[in-house]
This record gives sequence, structure tokens and C-alpha cells, in this order.
Amino acid sequence: MRYIRHCFLAIFISLSSCLPQSELPKESSKLSYNVVIFLIDDLGWTDLGCYGSDLYETPNIDRLAKEGVIFTDAYSACTVCSPTRAAIMTGKYPARLNITDWIAGHQNKHGKLLPPDWTKYLPSQEVTIAEIAKAAGYVTASVGKWHLGDSVVYYPQYQGFDRNVAGYYRGQPPSYFYPYVRRQDTLPYLEGGEKGEYLTDRLTDEASRFITDHSEQPFLLYFPHYAVHTPIQGKDSLTAYYQRKVTDSLQHTNAEYAAMIHSTDESVGRIMTLLDSLKISDQTLVIFTSDNGGLELFDITQNNPLRAGKGSAYEGGVRVPMIIRWPKASKRVATIDEPVITMDVFATVANVLGTGGAKDYHQDGMNLLPMLEANTEVLDREALYWHYPHYHPGGASPYSAIRQGSYKLIEFLEDKHLELYNLEYDIGETNNLISEVPEVANDLYNQLETWRKDVGAQKPKPNPQYDSLKAQEFFRY
Repeated sequence: MRYIRHCFLAIFISLSSCLPQSELPKESSKLSYNVVIFLIDDLGWTDLGCYGSDLYETPNIDRLAKEGVIFTDAYSACTVCSPTRAAIMTGKYPARLNITDWIAGHQNKHGKLLPPDWTKYLPSQEVTIAEIAKAAGYVTASVGKWHLGDSVVYYPQYQGFDRNVAGYYRGQPPSYFYPYVRRQDTLPYLEGGEKGEYLTDRLTDEASRFITDHSEQPFLLYFPHYAVHTPIQGKDSLTAYYQRKVTDSLQHTNAEYAAMIHSTDESVGRIMTLLDSLKISDQTLVIFTSDNGGLELFDITQNNPLRAGKGSAYEGGVRVPMIIRWPKASKRVATIDEPVITMDVFATVANVLGTGGAKDYHQDGMNLLPMLEANTEVLDREALYWHYPHYHPGGASPYSAIRQGSYKLIEFLEDKHLELYNLEYDIGETNNLISEVPEVANDLYNQLETWRKDVGAQKPKPNPQYDSLKAQEFFRY
């Protein structure tokens, strides 16, 4: 079946090249642009210098932002990681895929609701962005975290990637220091190493080798860092440096987490410098984003002015940094305030690959190139949606949400209560407007319900073991 899909995609692209120019997608071009996607794990909206951090130093990512475009209202497809990763790979909402929690998910045994029978892997029949790239003649690599299924048959090398480095079923590394072992757990698909080696650096070595080896042919590099996910382990020298910087007046105060961000920033800088030295920066699309909001548990980071963090229905759980550097972007575009979401990464990359006409493969995402090139200021999109029929220690109970314009409506599925916020004036989601503008809430709710039916969103089920007191123990992570 996978071979047949590859053949179909190759035929589609081949036939497209034979069509009259007027019938080609506007984004098509004879020049094959390389693609580099940085996906940072658990990176919060304020965790970068260019997004306002008062502790973390990110000069290389800040440089990327100056050379590219900052999206102020970018969102992850989910408040946790695996669904967002599936959305990048397929261009589909997690609810459409039924991949709605991190794999394998939490279980609140005494919660009011039980999660549905959701999918705990990325099905082989889904067409990934890597498969589309390969059909277009690209060489592909995934370097870092995968977390899209326990079985090897769902790993990157079976989902369109020519090379898989360190990607397997777990969502965090055993350790960030060589030999990357904790108890019985080891990190596969990463051979060799040296004492003192740091995982973020080693993955950058592997990514750099891939780029160098394939700099004369079009390539797609998916670089999903394990950083800055737990375990929180920074280099000693960097941790000591940030410990000297920390004061009580700062919003961000975790020196070891700061060290991890610092190493991640160095990684981005090394890749950017390599692209420059190989003289391919002007033919490479670079996308930088995160899989969900910053983790506020254990005082790891702080997402103010956003409310809450990873695992939450609120902005701190889903609003993330996004930076795109596109060689054809207008120099007049420095920031974009239009709301965008994970699936747009897929749609944008598909258009760069020259397959923008294959809309079936990114039905839930939108191509961002016209905005980057200043051909439009807004997207022709009704709204953004989320559906999370699960519990999370970060504070989430099952919920669905919609954002349209500046309004965001959340339905908490335990008791069906609604909360409505105007993010333009209340980014911290402190003033529930549900009784003040009921007509807005009613319209958004109807749109949300229509969307859930359209994508086949799975509903949580009543829990016969529900115990209100015991249920609260789940949130004492």
C-alpha cells in the first residue's frame, strides 16, 4: 500500500509538471527549495529573547527572527505533543486523525469522564509530508524526537524518511548526556558517542552531516529536538552562568532550563551558519516552532501574560513561538498577527515542494507563503479549533475550543460550561464574557459543534468509577 501511494504521488507531481503554466499552483517554481523544520519540545511562548524572555539568551533564534517573520498568534494543534507532531506530518487536525493525546496518555481513573478509544500511532495509510517530499525528488531525514507509535513500523523510516536519527516511541530521552541511558531505557538509532557528549549537540552534528551530504540536491530536514522536554538537564557551565543571572525580580528563574534553551539556540545557530557556508540559505525555507505551550509544573518555566501552560485549555497551553524565514518573503513583513496553527506548516511546505495542488493532503492547513510575500494580510479561514477529550496534570479536563477573530470560546466537557474571552483585550483570559455577549458565544458554539461533527471528533464517555475527591488527586502530579 505504501509503495502504491509513493507511485501515485510521483505520478501526480510528474503530470503537474506537464500542465500549462496557468493550471499549475501559483506557488510552483522551477527552483527546488530545501526545507528545514525545527520543532522544539515544550518551548513556551515567552521562552525566547525575541518573544520577551528576561532570562533566556537566544541570539541565534533572535537572528532568525530578524531575517524572517515572527508570528505573534501562532498555535500548536494540541496542548500536548504527539497530536501536534501528527498534525505536522499530515496537515490534519488531531481530532480528524483521532490522535488526541500524547502517546500513550494519562489516565484519570476517578475522573468524571473516560477518554474515547483514540489512536495511539500515526497510521501507515496517512500520507506524510516526507512521503510527498520524496515523491518530489527530495532526500529526507528526521533527527530527534518522533513519539508517534510504539511499534517500529510507525517509526520515521517507515513514514517517508530516508534517515531516522534517535526517533522512537518515547517522548523524552533517557538522559541528555552520553551514553543516553536511564535504568533499562536507551536511545536507539544513535550509534556511538563520547563521554560528556550532550544530546542537543549530537543531534545537531547529525543534522549538519545530513545537510552537508545532500547540499547539492533538494532536501527536507525535520529536526524535532528532544529539548527542552524533561528531564531538565543542562550543561553544568551554562547552568552556572544562568544561576549568576537569576534574581527574584525575573519572570524566568530556572537556570538549568535556561541552559537547555541556550544549547538549543546554539543548535539553531550552527544550522543557520552551515546553510550560509554552503551558500544555500537563499534556497532554503526555515520554520521554527513548538509542539505545545511551556510546562509550568515544577516551576520549569512561566508563560505570563498567558494563562496556565502545557496540558491546559488556555493560551499558555497552545500559543507557541513560530518564526519562518523564506527567501522570497517581502522585506516589508516583519511580524504577522493573523492566527496560524500547526497544520499550516504542512500546507506551506507542500507548496514549497511544488505540490500545492494536492489539497487532499493538507485539508486542515493553509499555505502561509502569500502572507510572507505580502500578497495578503489575512487567511481565508473561518476559525481555529481544538479538541482534547482527556485529562492532563497541567490542569486540563476534557475540552473543545474555537478561536475566531479575537474571540476564543472553550467548552469544558465535564459539565458543558462555556468560557468566552476576547484575546485582543484580555490575553490572560481573566474576564469571561459568556453572559455579556451571549450571541457571540452561541454562534461560536454552533461552529464548534459543526466542526466536531465534520472531523468525527471522538467524545469522552461517562466514568462508572467517578469519585470527585479521588479525581483531584490526579492533578497533584
